[in-house]
Amino acid sequence: MAGGMDLGTGGKGGKKPLDTAINMVPFIDLMAVTISFLIMTAVWTQIGRLQVSQAGGASTDEQQEEEKTKTVQLTLLVSPTEMRLTADQSAFDPIPLTRDDKGRPDLTKLVARFKELKAQLPDQAAITLQTEDLVRYEDLVRIIDECIGSGLPQVSVSAAMG
Repeated sequence: MAGGMDLGTGGKGGKKPLDTAINMVPFIDLMAVTISFLIMTAVWTQIGRLQVSQAGGASTDEQQEEEKTKTVQLTLLVSPTEMRLTADQSAFDPIPLTRDDKGRPDLTKLVARFKELKAQLPDQAAITLQTEDLVRYEDLVRIIDECIGSGLPQVSVSAAMG
């Protein structure tokens, strides 16, 4: 073989031929599985994101900002029969929890109360829902939706005390 490369056809010295075929099917299978896991993981990280704020004391900058805006501690106690709204130490009349013909709670009185409150306190954005154990989950979700729709986007839920 003059001026060329030995392709290993001689068989001496354990040389192997260089033109072997590499099987690509296992590599393609591995990449397909890996890509599907990456896509599923990206979707679940977007769904699992929640906006959470620390319930502890505010820093000095946050305390100064709170003093500038007028807000109160707004609490809505939800029981299976009624809702009680309190703002700091003042309590409003209880709102009976009635249902429409489809079994959903009628929240028009609660929305009207929220509008009155937002007229008095336009900077108010937070509300705490205290629920009793017998409150239905779908009722709680509808109340949370009404709170957000009424301009109170910072909704926190806790168990009713007492």
